[in-house]
Amino acid sequence: MDRLELLENWLKRQLPGAAYSVAPASADASFRRYFRVGLPDRSLIVMDAPPEHEDCRPFIHVAELFRAAGANVPQILAQDLAQGFLLLSDLGSTTYLEAISEDDAVADQLYRAAGEALIDIQLASRPGVLPDYDEALLTRELRLFPDWYVGKHLQTALTSAQAEAMNAAFDLILRNNLAQPKVFVHRDYHSRNLMVTEPGPGILDFQDAVYGPVTYDLASLLKDAYIHWDEERVLDWLIRYWEKAKKAGLPVAGDFAAFYRDFEWMGAQRHIKVLGIFARLCHRDGKDGYLKDMPLVMAYLRKTCERYGELHPLLKLLDDLENRQAAVGFTF
Repeated sequence: MDRLELLENWLKRQLPGAAYSVAPASADASFRRYFRVGLPDRSLIVMDAPPEHEDCRPFIHVAELFRAAGANVPQILAQDLAQGFLLLSDLGSTTYLEAISEDDAVADQLYRAAGEALIDIQLASRPGVLPDYDEALLTRELRLFPDWYVGKHLQTALTSAQAEAMNAAFDLILRNNLAQPKVFVHRDYHSRNLMVTEPGPGILDFQDAVYGPVTYDLASLLKDAYIHWDEERVLDWLIRYWEKAKKAGLPVAGDFAAFYRDFEWMGAQRHIKVLGIFARLCHRDGKDGYLKDMPLVMAYLRKTCERYGELHPLLKLLDDLENRQAAVGFTF
């Protein structure tokens, strides 16, 4: 019996006697799939998470944490952990990315709401509840870059000097990341995982949440792999978040310049990781649709490396890998 048949049989038991339709809703970068269940008076979402590949328990745990914090996350209506099925409330079908593509004028309202929802989640933070975003995990993510982006995607090997420069840059980035105050971190807080709902965003794909650096989700949101914003606009949204976070008592840096530096260096870690993940999705999982998003991610990383002198050796490595000439720039 295939997964779809198992899911249909399970749904019949959850919705006895109901007339409903089932249609694909979305799929993500993992093995999870989502289907929209159409009922006469409403729609629901069913998650299909094959238990040999996925564990639904983190999703349930984080949903409870985030809902208690006041965030708009799907309500879990039924669950079958053995088979890997969850029946969820439906937060709609319009992502931030789709709404902004249709009407850029709504961006300010949506992104301010996303910042406020993030503050609610962060205010609920406490240690020992979610896995630590520790040095081992951050490092493991960085290693995706040489293993998958350099090795598999570019099909090249680093020289010993290049590897030494890369590792030194990684150490600097990790030192900054680990020194940041810790909060609950969604880990993929961006335009494809935020839905247009009222009063705040509907939040999806939070099952990998951790306890880690306070700027991480902001880097996901404002240096999004799928949409680019002018730096002036990013600064405006970031300052608004920072001012509200300070007033709310969150442990953000008291000086905005220091906070912005933390945001940029956290973004560097994320972009290095994402380049590796996109390469792995293509070359291991056959999902080449992410390749078109690589240039934007690389542009974010290069800009940060250009801006901070300590990261110029990493910029030189990126130039070598892409056969590009290093541009003369200014640092601060």
